[in-house]
Amino acid sequence: MSELQLTDVRKSYGGLEVIKGVNLDIRSGEFVVFVGPSGCGKSTLLRMIAGLEEITSGDLTIDDIRMNDVDPSKRGIAMVFQSYALYPHMTVRENMGFALRFAGVPKPEIEKRVKEAASILELEPLLDRKPKQLSGGQRQRVAIGRAIVRHPKIFLFDEPLSNLDAELRVHMRIEIARLHKQLAATIIYVTHDQVEAMTLADKIVVLRSGVVEQVGSPLELYDDPANLFVAGFIGSPKMNFLKGVIETGGDGQAYARLPDHGDVRITVSPKGMAEGMPVTIGIRPEHFKEDGSASLDLTIDMLEHLGGETFAYARHGKSELIVIETKNGRSLKSGDRIAARFDPACALVFDERGKRLR
Repeated sequence: MSELQLTDVRKSYGGLEVIKGVNLDIRSGEFVVFVGPSGCGKSTLLRMIAGLEEITSGDLTIDDIRMNDVDPSKRGIAMVFQSYALYPHMTVRENMGFALRFAGVPKPEIEKRVKEAASILELEPLLDRKPKQLSGGQRQRVAIGRAIVRHPKIFLFDEPLSNLDAELRVHMRIEIARLHKQLAATIIYVTHDQVEAMTLADKIVVLRSGVVEQVGSPLELYDDPANLFVAGFIGSPKMNFLKGVIETGGDGQAYARLPDHGDVRITVSPKGMAEGMPVTIGIRPEHFKEDGSASLDLTIDMLEHLGGETFAYARHGKSELIVIETKNGRSLKSGDRIAARFDPACALVFDERGKRLR
């Protein structure tokens, strides 16, 4: 297990800067997930850690040793790619041991490590098969096994589940979580899927346009997002956002008036708000409750029945759609008018730049 540190790391291609001063500490044994939209720089950052991309400026250290100019093969890192990249003419056993054989590791040691990795990944019955005889999930396990046999300090995963169907993705998420627990390994994992990030990570790093927007545990980011981007990116279905204007009452209480919702006013308490200030109010779908003190008058456009729960997609006039999680979905239908109630204390407030107001 190893500790990794990035200090003001930047990456430029000519005049285009794609990684813009990333600072990050990853503790030994942590499962860290880089998440963000396509083009945010998460795979580039991972490849810089692996040594596959040159660091333009800043420092990468592993166990307090600067790695910027160290050859990728000597960094103690193993990488699992989105494509399985297995040799089709080799067996599972040969694929898993190939890097060791290429490095001159003695044959008995290769056989020992391959057997250990196969046991961890439940691949023993498949060792003599070739890739074409395996399912997608089995091939991905072989690719992971090929990394395990190298006994790396750090595992890097670059969207390893993207090529799998939905059911298999769920299964492989469980397998990777089990693997992390069993190996107590340091893992850095890249995905654009925030559900993967929420279910796998000890710590999530949210990236946008080469900048780290927020770092924290999955529930910290879900419950306490630093800005509008993180609030909207973490969570499925995503948080609802309502445009508002701050008004102050004679009692000193501040309110957010919602022009797109019949000028409904809800109480807000963050500091730093002034009369007439434009804000955005964030409400998660599950925060709509029948006993809430605030209410929105909405008309249902569509219902998603998922068995134990229903998501209602509703709007006020021509306003943006609002997603509401409800347990009473079986009694609702499209076109129904509803009073969507919520507790204002659950609402988050953001200023016009997207910064969270607290």
